[in-house]
Amino acid sequence: MTQSVVTNIKRLMLEHGRPNWRAYALSFAFMVLAAASTGGSAYLMRDVINRVFLEKSIEATYFLGAAIIILSILKGLGTFGQQVSLNAVGNRIVADVQMKIFDHMLQQSVPFFAKNHSTQFLAQQSFVANSARGALDLVITTLGRNALSVVALTAVMIVQDPKMAFGALVIMPVAVLALRQLVRRVRKIMHNEFTSFTEIMRTTSEAAQGIRVVKAFGLEGYFRDKMRVAVDSFAFSATRLANVSSRSTPIMETLGGFAVAFIVVYGGYQVIYHGQTPGAFFSFITAMLMAYEPFKRLARFNIDFNAQMIGVGMMYDFLDAPSDEPDDSELPDLQVSSGQIEVRDVTFWYRESDPVLQDISLVAQAGKATALVGPSGSGKSTLFGLIQRFYVAKSGTILIDGQDISKVNRASLRRAIGVVSQDTFLFQGTIRENVAMGDASASDEAIAAACKHAHVDDFVREFEHGYETQVGEHGMSLSGGQRQRVAIARALLKGAPIILLDEATSALDPLSEQYVRDGLKLLAAGRTVLMIAHRKESYAHADTIIEMAAGRVRRAA
Repeated sequence: MTQSVVTNIKRLMLEHGRPNWRAYALSFAFMVLAAASTGGSAYLMRDVINRVFLEKSIEATYFLGAAIIILSILKGLGTFGQQVSLNAVGNRIVADVQMKIFDHMLQQSVPFFAKNHSTQFLAQQSFVANSARGALDLVITTLGRNALSVVALTAVMIVQDPKMAFGALVIMPVAVLALRQLVRRVRKIMHNEFTSFTEIMRTTSEAAQGIRVVKAFGLEGYFRDKMRVAVDSFAFSATRLANVSSRSTPIMETLGGFAVAFIVVYGGYQVIYHGQTPGAFFSFITAMLMAYEPFKRLARFNIDFNAQMIGVGMMYDFLDAPSDEPDDSELPDLQVSSGQIEVRDVTFWYRESDPVLQDISLVAQAGKATALVGPSGSGKSTLFGLIQRFYVAKSGTILIDGQDISKVNRASLRRAIGVVSQDTFLFQGTIRENVAMGDASASDEAIAAACKHAHVDDFVREFEHGYETQVGEHGMSLSGGQRQRVAIARALLKGAPIILLDEATSALDPLSEQYVRDGLKLLAAGRTVLMIAHRKESYAHADTIIEMAAGRVRRAA
């Protein structure tokens, strides 16, 4: 194993094995019971042959029959207990890993999600989490069920004939060395398989979320071809993995054949020429044949374990990556009195060679509406992102009521800001649940009032299930105007003193736009409003109009 694999398994044992040691200890105890019962069954074969078939003792027949039944029951109970306890702890580990991945994902900044596709996280949630469980299960079952069974059965073999036992066990180091060279190939194939799996999820997600564009532009064939490439790649990697892993079978079968042939020849010679009892010989053969399957699993351990550790390595690579939004809860809360926003000499770029904002300065007066106008690409939406600290200015300062927003914690800053944008995002769930996201502690009366003021109530009463109507993925079951009104109700319920409006009435029909405008007027009352607008009617009632172009303020009026 490489150093990184050793490091990762140590971390895995400390973080997930140690907290669950009682469950693993219980599972291990069940494995001891199953292994001891297996060894006992093989040992009894000597007396079955000698006492029953040679001595023809009916008392021994009854006794041995009862003993075999008892050992079988104990083995069954041990196997059942081991499986139940391992499944229980394994499911806990999967849940814990999934939460860690999700929590770390939420700590990332907006630019991080711009660079990484969401399906990467979905793939990690399924593939990586199960790899963590699989690696620990493999270690426990290898050390427990497989190793203990081999030890118990080997003990039986040694008791019956030490020389034959030595000859049979010679195949173990040979088998391990023969399979060792397959490990490196397995790692590479597993990486390719995960990449193909991620591409399948990405293509499926994009086709489903963009189904209207897919249908409108006749892109079914394009996505079908794209999916075919991903599926074929995944199938090819999976087949290669199966082929490489299966190479252990002919190796083990061949070596096992040599071992059995040696035992038959040597054991038969001992029985015929040296008077060894047939019972000892059959007991030895039984123990050896029963040890064959757990021994094969032991020999394959390095292949199977390294395959699981690929996912564990991916997990720690992701969890160890520094968060783009480190915890800043120790910083003071933003204290909003009036809500004035001041931007001082702010410069920002996504790429250094292409600045988006250049030494921009402006003021959004408290309790008034300020409109940002100008062509697309002039930096208006980027400024909104900076105010919410989705991005960090390269130079300059943004202040709210005289407080540098970089010196307060993000949670308090974002609590003070309500947002309504042209690309309204609704979450899977009901209309009520989406509105309630503005304030999780809000009463039903407060939610109903927000919906009434935002004119949500006007269309919800027409739905069979009212506020319990499911909005669908991204709110697709609602029209654009309906989604905007739900978003305004959500912002109203939040009650933030600062409101950011990003083309909130664009692309709406006249009636929907009027409803949305009415809701926005109520939302803006008594609050500091900073809006992005392109049409004059959208900013006609603004107290201040700031014209932007090429990342600079042209003029303010």
